[in-house]
Amino acid sequence: MERRVKILDVVAMSVDVPQHGLVLGQVGTVVEELAPGVFEVEFCDNDGRTYATAALNEDHLIILHYDPVEAV
Repeated sequence: MERRVKILDVVAMSVDVPQHGLVLGQVGTVVEELAPGVFEVEFCDNDGRTYATAALNEDHLIILHYDPVEAV
């Protein structure tokens, strides 16, 4: 079963989005669901300063896991 993106998920970009200055692998946090499958993601530096926010399609995000997750 595929897990769906939800608010406060930590995600990584799966594609480049040059219009927002974002590249594959950059990590952000989902802060809002704007529409089905579209999420506002905030990107912060190591000091916690936001450097980008973007409305991104769920297909462009990879959910990162920091706890054990059962493989399916």
